[in-house]
Amino acid sequence: MNINKWTDEELSSTRDKLDAWCLEHATPSWGNRMWLLTAVLGAIAISTGVVFIFFDGISAMSIILIILGVITCYSWYKSEKQRKINMNFLEELKVEIARRAKRKNEKPVS
Repeated sequence: MNINKWTDEELSSTRDKLDAWCLEHATPSWGNRMWLLTAVLGAIAISTGVVFIFFDGISAMSIILIILGVITCYSWYKSEKQRKINMNFLEELKVEIARRAKRKNEKPVS
């Protein structure tokens, strides 16, 4: 995505929306803690399923534990990856806005 071709209004609108999103997700909340706890429980489910297979042999319960744990951990991984992408994109927007503001303030030397 080439933000150099965006208009100033598009840049500032997108920056404002991402700033609001970052502020909403940056504050410590029970939702963030629960999402991390869910990821940890997914990892525990995977390890429990593997241990059950090791001691009891393959059963439906151990396979279900592993599948649910993998789905949970993958969902957490994708959400964290998207959060980092959003944060990096916000920084790019701020740099581009600052670059344009600096360019507008420069006056040609006569």
